[in-house]
This record gives sequence, C-alpha cells and structure tokens, in this order.
Amino acid sequence: MVGSVASTPDYAQQLRAADLRVTQPRVAVMRAVADHPHADTDTVFGVVRQTLPNVSRQAVYDVLRALTDAGLLRRFQPSGSLSRYECRTGDNHHHLVCRSCGAIEDVDCAVGEAPCLAASEDHGFLLDEAEVIFWGLCPECVSSAPT
Repeated sequence: MVGSVASTPDYAQQLRAADLRVTQPRVAVMRAVADHPHADTDTVFGVVRQTLPNVSRQAVYDVLRALTDAGLLRRFQPSGSLSRYECRTGDNHHHLVCRSCGAIEDVDCAVGEAPCLAASEDHGFLLDEAEVIFWGLCPECVSSAPT
C-alpha cells in the first residue's frame, strides 16, 4: 500500500545503513531485543533459538557485540546484574532499576543534551555520554512489601 507505514522495523535496512551484512542471526537478535527491551544475553539467546534453533550461543554473543559496536543496540550493565541490551540508542536516556525484583524502565534525561551531566573535572576527555542508573523499588514491590 502506497504511503503506509511499516508495522515492523526494517532490520535489513538498519543493518545495511550501518555497513553490516544482513544475516538471519543479526535480524533475529535485533527483533529479540526490540521485543524484549532490557533483555540479558541469555534471554536474547533463548528468543533467537525459537526461530533459529541451530544458532550457537557464541554467534548470538558475537552479533550482540557487532550490533552494539555499530550503534544499533545499546548495552548497559546495572551493578550486580548481567549486561542488558536495548534498541533505544543515541537519545541520552537513563534507567530505573528495582532493587527487589530487578525490573528496569527507561527514563528520559531531565536536561536533554548529551552528556546531560557535567563532570566536575573532565581530565582532558571529550565527554559525549553520561550513564545514570536510578535505584529503588518498583510500584509492585512497594505494594507487596511488608509494612
């Protein structure tokens, strides 16, 4: 249909734009991360194996690294947690993490410009990003906590 908007992202186009070959594992990993924001590597691997049962764990790790290096995915690692992946890149957002259940939510930067925080001393670095993780309890854990 002319003028219609695609209902799913064009992963092949995104890969080509990043000068990466379009492969089934790369497309499957991109789809898995899009469908499961903030997923760890084991979750991504499990989701990819549902559509590509013969893909190896190492292949998924390699794809995650390549997509992250190309800027198509963002990797972050809350303290005490496994690495997490998301498709939301280049927009200077941060994360809320529940100390109890580990739930993770995106939160936009209050300032907006990258980096949204100014270091007291840059030591000659050209700063382009500040990673902030807010810790607390999610609404479900607050409501189920004993009083």
